Formats: sequence, structure tokens, C-alpha cells
Amino acid sequence: MEFQLKYITDDIKLSCYEDKLFKTEVVFEHHMLVWFISGETKIIQADQNYLFKAGDIFLIPRNQLATIINYPKDGQPHKSVVMHLSIDRLREFYTNLNVKPKVSATQKIRSFSKHPLLESCLASLIPYFDVQDKFPENIASLKITEAISVLRTIDKDIDNILANFEEPHKIDLSSFMEKNFMFNMPLEKFGYLTGRSLTTFKRDFHKLYNQTPQRWLTQKRLELAHYQLTEKNRKPVEVYLETGFENLSHFSYAFKKQFGLTPTELADRKTNTSR
Repeated sequence: MEFQLKYITDDIKLSCYEDKLFKTEVVFEHHMLVWFISGETKIIQADQNYLFKAGDIFLIPRNQLATIINYPKDGQPHKSVVMHLSIDRLREFYTNLNVKPKVSATQKIRSFSKHPLLESCLASLIPYFDVQDKFPENIASLKITEAISVLRTIDKDIDNILANFEEPHKIDLSSFMEKNFMFNMPLEKFGYLTGRSLTTFKRDFHKLYNQTPQRWLTQKRLELAHYQLTEKNRKPVEVYLETGFENLSHFSYAFKKQFGLTPTELADRKTNTSR
């Protein structure tokens, strides 16, 4: 598995992945500005899926649950430049600006594909990855400031994301879990995103569902996987990636324990029945 990361600083990196695919489920601590050089990425969120290809530029807001699947494409590795826009840096940027973000604004992934200002800003980083000595922090800081300034120039609503420094507040647990159960995240993250400590999250969850979060999550993921296989005619290898299971063997074991058939056996039976 060839997965390489090069850093200019902690906030600017070049990633390169050459294997068949790389899947991760994350909640980003910082906003992430991404420019694809080659390859393909599928991002799955509770209410929308995205497919990004070479040349695409997009911003993933912080504190967003997502399953990310990276693929090489057309014989080229999955390669991207990633810039973190941290809260500390954004606070500093906005200190002397009279900006009042709309806190209720939707925190969606925003696409800026092939915009010349943003593309030139990010492309100018590529030679920096060849610098052998420690990269000057002041120059890296200037490039991040440039990127923020460009974003504000090309997207008049971006301040509602970048200048929003609030942490998650306590929200309705049932609505959040029913919407986001397919993300294979630590319970601590589920608690944080619902505005709860881990202890409070577990307590509130048991009051609501009368069972542990782990058992409920497995059940919901299996039900979703069964629906995808039988109603959407999807392949087991596609389904496990998008329903919160760590690997195909664990998915098959849990699925057979629940339904009496492995996902492959279920798919084969459905194919034979339809003939």
C-alpha cells in the first residue's frame, strides 16, 4: 500500500496514494481546502454524495461527518494538495474585520473547480514540497492568508463558514443519529458533535433507544446494507464501504449472523430468482 505524505508545514501537505482505494471516516477538526492533481474521490455525507476528479478544488467545513474513498484513476495515483484552515489562524485573520457570520448557515462542501485565482494559489505550492530545509513559516502563513483572501473574493458567503467559531451545542440526539449512523466514528466523536460528553451521550442514548450505541449502530448499518443489496442491486464491496463497516470480512460475518446469508449469497440468490 503506497501512501505518501509530504508536509510544507503542519497545515499544508501533498498526499499521494497508488493502491486500489483508500477509505476513511472522519470529522475534520479544521476546514480543509483540497485541490486534486490526479485520481478520484467520493465523499459520502448523510444527505449528499460528491464525486471529485482531477482539477477539482473544494472546501470541506470542519465538524462534518464524512466517509471519504480515494481512488487512483486512469493509471495515475490519487494525488492532492491539502491546506488546513485552522480556527486559530482564521481568528487572527478576522480580528480586524467587521464580519458577523450567519450561524445558521448550511455548512456544506463547497466546490470551486478550476477557478484561476484559487488554482494558481494552490499550484504555486507544488515546488515548495521539494525544499529540503525547514520551510519558512512566514511564507507558508502568507500562502494560507492568500488562499483565505481568494476564497472571500470568489465566494461572498464563505464568511458564514470561515468566521463561524462556535463549537457544537447540544442537539436532538435521535435526529442526529438517524441521519449519521452509517459513519464508523468513535462514540466520543458522536458525543462531541451532539454537544455531549461521552458519559452523557451514552446515558441519553440508552434513555432514547434502551440499548447500547454499539448494538444499535450495528443493527442500523446492517438494515441499510440489506436495503442497498436487495433494492438498489449494489455489490457487497460497494455496500460495506458506505454503511460503516471496517472491512468486507467483518461486514460479511455480521450480515450472516443477522440475516442467515452472507451478502454475496444474498446477491446470488436475488440474481437467480430474477432469471
